[in-house]
Amino acid sequence: MKIQGNEIKPGMIIEFKNDHWTVLKAQHVKPGKGGAFNQVELKSITKGTKLNQRFRSSENIERSILEEKNFNYLYSDDSVCFFMDPDNFEQISIKKDILDEKIKLLSENLQVTISFLDEKAISVDLPTNIECEVKSTEGVVKGQTAASSYKPAKLNNGLDIMVPPFIEEGNKIILDSRTLEYVKKIN
Repeated sequence: MKIQGNEIKPGMIIEFKNDHWTVLKAQHVKPGKGGAFNQVELKSITKGTKLNQRFRSSENIERSILEEKNFNYLYSDDSVCFFMDPDNFEQISIKKDILDEKIKLLSENLQVTISFLDEKAISVDLPTNIECEVKSTEGVVKGQTAASSYKPAKLNNGLDIMVPPFIEEGNKIILDSRTLEYVKKIN
């Protein structure tokens, strides 16, 4: 499917220079002189290399069509994670390097969406909000204001994040799986 250069957004997969690229960042630029363009940071799906590219608004770019399917997380070993299709109970395996830090958020039977390009898994999308428990955190420094100060905390899954001062050890919180940031406390 063809899209214009100014329609490119982060998260899209595009075909460019005989390869498939994930759009990491996109910034629309309107210089004082000349036409507007989209400054885009791309990462190759096959090679892992990065590229910065300008796309003019008038350029036509081929957007890759992905097949998305829901799977349940089963378990992982040293280098591979295993998922099961809830419809037909088929299992697939995906290398851990596709997941990066998100691997720490996986829990048994967590439903994820896996994107396929030419029947090859290229990304795993977790639910936006993941429930976690605070394993340890520092005490509050007296006089700090809650509005501007966050403190470090370690979660039960091993992630280190910043949380508001009122969060204590043992609290359950909601974490945004896209940004790995604190969202809210669960009562």
